[in-house]
Amino acid sequence: MTATDLPAPGRLPTGAPGELLLTHHAPGGGRLTLRVLDPDADLDVLHAWVTRPWARFWGLGDLSRTELRDLYAYVGSLPTHHAFLVRWDDAPVALLQTYEPEHDPVGEAYAVAPGDVGLHFLLGGRGPRGADLWAAVGPLVVAFCLADPRVDRIVVEPDAANERAHARMRALGFQVAERVRVGEKDALLAFLSRDRARDLLDQAERAAALE
Repeated sequence: MTATDLPAPGRLPTGAPGELLLTHHAPGGGRLTLRVLDPDADLDVLHAWVTRPWARFWGLGDLSRTELRDLYAYVGSLPTHHAFLVRWDDAPVALLQTYEPEHDPVGEAYAVAPGDVGLHFLLGGRGPRGADLWAAVGPLVVAFCLADPRVDRIVVEPDAANERAHARMRALGFQVAERVRVGEKDALLAFLSRDRARDLLDQAERAAALE
């Protein structure tokens, strides 16, 4: 992966609202960027995405614009949870959230290891015509989560009925551990170790070098 502006060291990298943390060349051309979510400037994008039928597993479709803005402002104030927006060139394509599992309901469902980082992702845009959006965004997300050497493993817990999320996590090499109860949902608990992710990132870097 060709990347610039890698996040500063920290198990959960973050910054000021709207701050650019990561960029890399997208397969087929263009540039992917990852910025800290700005609950005010990005509200139109957020509200449009979470109220779509395909975003029902995100669980925020009933919130008003004000409630949604306040929720993400609260997330932005936490040292344990963070939100980011990924763009392909200037077009928003994905919402990303990272968190410390020991400070999240998922931490009650399994034995959290010191190097674990939790991940939620929502694909909202389509990217350029003909582009494989997840093949481009997925490696970016993995590289971001593993930017700090103290992180050994990425944890995801999509709804057990969210088959699209299952396919996407498996495409990145996540291994399903078990079905668990997280808050009010039945979820599939899955992990991606740093060692297992290395092949994915090496392939993405080689592909970018050929562009």
